[in-house]
Amino acid sequence: MRSSGPAPTSSLPTAGGVPSVRPSRVRLAILDDHEVLLDSLGTWIALNAPDFQLVLSAATWLALVHSENFPTDLVFIDFQLKEAVSIEARVRTCRAAGAKVIVLSSLDSRESRERAMAAGAAAFLSKSIPMREVMDAAREVMGLARDESEPRDWRPLPDGAVYQSRPKLSPGEIDALKLYVAGYSTTEVALHLNVQYETAKTYLRRVREKYAKANRPASKKSELIRRAAEDGYLN
Repeated sequence: MRSSGPAPTSSLPTAGGVPSVRPSRVRLAILDDHEVLLDSLGTWIALNAPDFQLVLSAATWLALVHSENFPTDLVFIDFQLKEAVSIEARVRTCRAAGAKVIVLSSLDSRESRERAMAAGAAAFLSKSIPMREVMDAAREVMGLARDESEPRDWRPLPDGAVYQSRPKLSPGEIDALKLYVAGYSTTEVALHLNVQYETAKTYLRRVREKYAKANRPASKKSELIRRAAEDGYLN
């Protein structure tokens, strides 16, 4: 069984002949059935979290546990998978295999939090928080120092490419967009923003319209997630 902490450290020679110790990267797995968001999280981690190595991305529970890379040191698990496998079973299986677990959820309720933590999760985090905060929580769980560097672009443009026009969104539209692409429904967006359902719906409609006017399609949710990632709203 794999240990629940980072992989062993390795020694490197120094100019003075005294070896320095460099900790190996934390082997990370992510389980989320939202494949566009899965890809976005993986790309952000690769660019901004060099102390973590994403070795497994899975959209289903079976794909995770049947992978040759499982178990990992740490697993991010989406609370609301479509599969009929309880959060308790998922967390306990990972823990029994030697992996620590952080549960990510768009439903940040007391009940869901208590269920995840009672099953053995090391942390329960809302999907609406910035990725930098997610990774700092992961570092705390794994006993690593916080990262003080500036985050890099989510996806650098190819050579010769130019930045596309970024629509000017109102504060309400930005808040609604961040919540929606994090996995919240329109009803949940309204509840979190303390506005009427129609107001939240209008915010999201205006966001889509503004991206369309900038010749950047966002009619589908997957397209909207990509636009949000390109413009830094997933960071």
